[in-house]
Amino acid sequence: MPNSSSISEFLLLPLADTRQLQLLHFWLLLGIYLAALLGNGLISTAVACDRRLHTPMYFFLLNLALLDLGCISTTLPKAMANALWDTRAISYAGCAAQIFFFVFFLSAEYAVLTIMSYDRYVAICKPLHYGTLMDSRACATMAAAAWGTVLLCSVLHTASTFSLPLCQGNVVNQFFCEIPQILKLSCSGFYLREVVLLIFSTCLASGCFVFIVVSYVQIFMAVLRMPSEQGRHKAFSTCLPHLAVVSLFLCTAVFAYLKPPSISSPSMDLMVAVLYSVVPPAVNPLIYSMRNREVKDAVWKVMTKCVSKSVNGRSFRIHDL
Repeated sequence: MPNSSSISEFLLLPLADTRQLQLLHFWLLLGIYLAALLGNGLISTAVACDRRLHTPMYFFLLNLALLDLGCISTTLPKAMANALWDTRAISYAGCAAQIFFFVFFLSAEYAVLTIMSYDRYVAICKPLHYGTLMDSRACATMAAAAWGTVLLCSVLHTASTFSLPLCQGNVVNQFFCEIPQILKLSCSGFYLREVVLLIFSTCLASGCFVFIVVSYVQIFMAVLRMPSEQGRHKAFSTCLPHLAVVSLFLCTAVFAYLKPPSISSPSMDLMVAVLYSVVPPAVNPLIYSMRNREVKDAVWKVMTKCVSKSVNGRSFRIHDL
């Protein structure tokens, strides 16, 4: 059996068995990828360019959009290339890089969602202290702490996973490199260190989940006590998109990693991986733009400027001719 020192590449799970279905999957993934790039790109540009959105809530929304771009760009381009060129291979270094960046972006997204729940809690439950608790320095510190912590976790997970001796072949039963699938290739009894790291990460994630739940319980209690219907509507319009994104992220990720082994199969694992790694980055911009008028107005302004510049540039070219 090959060991980790003799493995130069891994073989990923093909998206389809026939060439026609492979090409169909390529175009489908390309459409999803372009939609994610467009949506998250528009939100990032709108938040960066519109001075009205230079607030803590939209600062973290900008972070979330950038993380969504990084997360989906880690998995889909390689999957699309394999489907287009009818191959399954990914290099050893490429697999390690994919795991590192995927863990980093996914963990950072969860950390930012946790910080955003705290931001909403302070804004609604402690509005008089919002300027003090969520000033620019505090926001930058929380963002830096989140990115730094998940960077360390990503390095530890990647180093621990690829320090294991791999003696079960090089076939990864997923369309991208995933830690649980790599652990299945390791020699039995050698992956205890990575299991300990996974348990520690799970405890941290559970702590974040409890924090989010407690924050939103207090938020909804405060909102229901508001005498003004307009105030309740404004509070819900900023909280419900965040709650929808958190729910989508957690439900798909928890099902992916905690589903019973009895229902596990390559096709099931593939579908679940798409749900938690591809769908949230593509859908998050839509969720945030549906109920947030400020985001919709800023995105519309960015699109209008782009279209007007394009039209003006084209008219200049026609006039020159």
